[in-house]
Amino acid sequence: MSEFTHFDEKGNACMVDVSDKDVTRRRATAQGTIKVSREVMDAVLGRKIKKGDVFTVAQVAGIAGTKRTSDLIPMCHPLSLTNAKVSFRTDEEACSITAVCTAVTDGKTGVEMEALTGVSVTLLTIYDMCKAIDKRMEIKDIRLVEKTGGKSGDFKF
Repeated sequence: MSEFTHFDEKGNACMVDVSDKDVTRRRATAQGTIKVSREVMDAVLGRKIKKGDVFTVAQVAGIAGTKRTSDLIPMCHPLSLTNAKVSFRTDEEACSITAVCTAVTDGKTGVEMEALTGVSVTLLTIYDMCKAIDKRMEIKDIRLVEKTGGKSGDFKF
């Protein structure tokens, strides 16, 4: 089992020193789902949400979220992303929307937190845009799906 990396020898929280790491291409993909009511699903798919097109606004919000990760998560390094994208899969029968966020950088540390933040902000934006119809939406199953690059190697859920 690996040691926690965000603590110094005295147990104090610290940012990991990546000074000696090599710059490599790093990519991470995360996903999560929001379960909605039939009324919300119909309104989203019919583009009848008063705040605008849910998918477009949530996509832009998610990409913006990837770029602000280090402002939100204290020990994350600020990264220069080379790409970030958000896509959606809808399941009309189950009344659910799955958001998938991929972040890419050429750097010394991974982009898992950026992908996870991006998908979280995407789902929260869907909630915000649809809450006037029904506040009982459930955000669930946010997880890292895949990552490539870096010293720890590749990961696939």
